Amino acid sequence: MMSWATLSVFVPTFLFVSLTPGMCMTLAMVLGMTQGVKRTLWMMIGELIGVGIVAAAAGAGVAALMLRQPELFIAFKWVGGAYLAYLGIMMWRSRGRMAIPDELNAGPAAGRVQLATQGLVTAVANPKGWAFFMVLLPPFLDGSRPLAPQLTLLIAVILVIEFASMLVYATGGKTLRNVLGKSGNVRLLNRIAGTLMIGVGVWLALG
Repeated sequence: MMSWATLSVFVPTFLFVSLTPGMCMTLAMVLGMTQGVKRTLWMMIGELIGVGIVAAAAGAGVAALMLRQPELFIAFKWVGGAYLAYLGIMMWRSRGRMAIPDELNAGPAAGRVQLATQGLVTAVANPKGWAFFMVLLPPFLDGSRPLAPQLTLLIAVILVIEFASMLVYATGGKTLRNVLGKSGNVRLLNRIAGTLMIGVGVWLALG
């Protein structure tokens, strides 16, 4: 399968990278702020599926092929970035299902499919994610052993760490919501969340 020595290096390496603020972590914090941790879990499901796809493709060498099709990749990430920026603008204006209503516990919540789609698109359309996994995974794969079991184990570890990291950020967003919400600054909270969401969209499009 894989040696404990390899795992003992891989786990802290990816944990450090995963906890570093990035698009997916910022998205988790924003949705934790506006939707709450429980509903943010749906975004996390989509994001984890996307990360699993990217990691598997990178480990199997498909990522290099994907990066040789820049036109398709650029179009995909621009569409995804524009969609997230649009949601951010709506949140900034305190409109739409992503925004926090004046009454913190009132108003319709964002749909599960919409949240999962956000996570999936953000993970798959991130070119830095593809490049990162192309660099990170190969050094931990032993060519003298079967590839599939090693890749499966590493991806499982990646998904667990990624989920835990997003949970930390989502919880932080919920805490910020509680602090600002109690002082009646819901509009300010929406503007903070909207600005961050717009930033994620621009980051995705131009990254």
